[in-house]
This record gives sequence, C-alpha cells and structure tokens, in this order.
Amino acid sequence: MTAYDESRVPNQQGKTFFITGANTGLGFEATRVLAGKGARVLLGCRSEEKAKDAIGRIKRQHSNADLEWVPIDLTQLGSVEEAARNVNREPRLDVLVNNAGVMIPPRTLTQEGIELQFGVNHLAHFALTGHLLDLLANTPASRVVTTSSLAHHDGRIDLDDLAAEQNYDAMARYRMSKAANLYFTFELARRCEELGVNTTSVGCHPGIADTELSRTFPLFLRIALPLFRPLFNSPAEGALPTLMAATAPDVRPKDYFGPTVRRESARSAGPARVGRHIRDEAVGRRLWDESAKLTGVSYLMDA
Repeated sequence: MTAYDESRVPNQQGKTFFITGANTGLGFEATRVLAGKGARVLLGCRSEEKAKDAIGRIKRQHSNADLEWVPIDLTQLGSVEEAARNVNREPRLDVLVNNAGVMIPPRTLTQEGIELQFGVNHLAHFALTGHLLDLLANTPASRVVTTSSLAHHDGRIDLDDLAAEQNYDAMARYRMSKAANLYFTFELARRCEELGVNTTSVGCHPGIADTELSRTFPLFLRIALPLFRPLFNSPAEGALPTLMAATAPDVRPKDYFGPTVRRESARSAGPARVGRHIRDEAVGRRLWDESAKLTGVSYLMDA
C-alpha cells in the first residue's frame, strides 16, 4: 500500500477549518496543505505579526488561498471565548483542529491560575470545542481533531491536583495533559453518539517532530537536540496524521492516527495505538465534569 502523503488529501473546496497554533509547526503545515486543497482556513494564533507572516508564506505558494487570522490566547479563557465568537460568525465549521500546545516549561500558570500545560493543552481546547459545538453540530459530517502525543501512554490524570498546586513535575504534567487530550476525544465521541450529534471526534499525534515546542525545553535538552534531529519528523511529516484525521473519508469516532515507522515515531500516517487506560470511561467522565467546572463551559449535551 502506498504510504500516506500530502497528495492523498482530497479536495476541500467549500469546507472551513479552524486550526489553533496555525502559524508554526504542525499547524502551519496542515494549514498550508488544506489551503492548497481549496479549504477556507481560520488561523488561531496569538500574534497578528506571526499570523500574517504565515498567511503570506502560504499565499506565495497558493495565491488564491482563503485564509483569515482569528486572535486567540490559549492561556486566557476569555480570549478563547472571544475567538469562538468570531468563528461562530462563519456559516459553517467542518473541522476544528485542537493543535496548539506547550511542552515541559518551568512551572507557569494560566490567567485563571491553572498549570500551563493542562490549561493550554487540554482546558483551553475543551472550552473552545464547547463554544463551537453548536456550529459544528449544524455542519454536516463535521469533525473535531485533537492532537495528543506518544507521551499519553505514560500520562495519568491527577484528579485530586489538576492545577498542580501540590506538586509540579514538568514531564509528568505534559504526559497528563496529552492523556487528557485523548480522554476528551473519547468522551466527546461517546456523548455525540449518545445524543445523535453528527460530529466525529478523533485524535492524532505527530510522533517525534521537530517543532517549536522545544523552545520551552531546559537548556541541556536544547543543546542536545541537533544530535537527534535526523531521526525526527519534519513539521510537514508530523502534520500528516493531522491531515488524515481531518480529511480521510473513512474516519470513524474515536479513531486515532500517528506515524507508521519506528514505533509510531516517524514517517507517513496510519492508525495508532491508544493506551489501555484511556478506555476507562469513569476517568473520562470525571475529567469532563472537572473541566466543565474549571472552564465554566457547558456543552449542549450537558444541558
């Protein structure tokens, strides 16, 4: 079977995508490909300068690309809500790609006082999806694609200390946030199916990709990175599972996609392995309930 690449992405004319973190890395590469396939892509970025630079780079390749910046700061739930208001003015939203993230920074808090990795990687996207679910539900065959990581396999949800007030280990909290992404993917799929909402919730991961996430690494890791770069996915390769999750015609709820070489660390895209603990619906439900409390966001299926 031919390896999956950008040429396998079908025509996306008439469809609208909203991608967080679209100005760099995986988000930029997914935006570039989708724009080239005729989609309207809303770029969710904090910096107007960086968003406009990304738009300019894509338009140099695809002069007719339909691209628009949507300001969003995932460290502030108010900004997430405002971004959703802007997107909700669109007549349709075919795919929401919850892509942006942070990785192993020093202990930092969001504006609401939540540990940054859990707040940005999970809570902000939980809130964003909730704010946009009516629009998604009213768009035929819509999807929510949430980016997780190989790190989810070792991630456990500390339900008694979600805000990391008692303990902070940067890598453990990153793994927790990536596990939360998949618990959310599965719980959203379950709730949509239960209520007959025609939105498909799926997950993906980029393997080991050379992206700007490394900017928050400790210095010794940043110094060592060049030694390992030949083994990494490029951002374009890392975006392939995202593109498969967002556009492949046979995607089903709870599907999970990742690279296919070296134990899902690199190259191409295909079905990926989900950690067994993610199937624990009791944890998924409790995480959902706690996330709703922390964000103040109620989904249409929670009413």
